[in-house]
Amino acid sequence: MSEAGTQISVDSERLLLLSDESGLNHRLLSPEANHSRVYWARAEGIPQPASIRKLTQGVRIQEYQTLPCVARWLDPPPAVPPRTPPIRERKKIPTAWVELALTEGKNRQMCRMTAAVGHPTLRLIRVQIGGFQPGTLPPGAWRELTRIERGLLWS
Repeated sequence: MSEAGTQISVDSERLLLLSDESGLNHRLLSPEANHSRVYWARAEGIPQPASIRKLTQGVRIQEYQTLPCVARWLDPPPAVPPRTPPIRERKKIPTAWVELALTEGKNRQMCRMTAAVGHPTLRLIRVQIGGFQPGTLPPGAWRELTRIERGLLWS
């Protein structure tokens, strides 16, 4: 059984999968599986093309070189509800939304990647795992995945 839910935590928001299926986590998160996860990151500053290019090529975080990923600046920004508690805001520093699709999932990788190119992440929203998107499930809600949605996890 797999369930999809939405969450708000100190690290990331929205899509969270819960399962009692043995090995599912490994199959979804192992870099060898080349399984995509898509995130929206609200980053400090306005990313220039060079910053986006660096993200797509992979960046060095600590002692690790990340794999290349798909990255793009979201313009116009996505329509997302306000966060509770709100993120920190600096009146003189603009922010922008960046979409990143990764196939690996090191601890706090997204935040470390955007910081490595000079744009610290202020808010992180997981919007897709494989081909599955949660739709309009409100924060804190959950439901079982349909058979079709389970299939989308692997596409």
